[in-house]
Amino acid sequence: MTVSLPLVLVLGLIAWGAVKFLGVRVWIVVVIALFGFLLSKTFLAPAIDSGTRSGVDVVNGTHD
Repeated sequence: MTVSLPLVLVLGLIAWGAVKFLGVRVWIVVVIALFGFLLSKTFLAPAIDSGTRSGVDVVNGTHD
């Protein structure tokens, strides 16, 4: 059986777990999320996107 989860859902669950179980403060999660949002508008966005896609492909085991 194959289950497909969006990456944003997985990252959201990790953030929730960090707040709940590791004691990370919510404002730190918000600042990191805002930093990622602002970073997506920079010249680094294509490199981050391709790196993320490559990492997901490695985890999923798909090779082109």
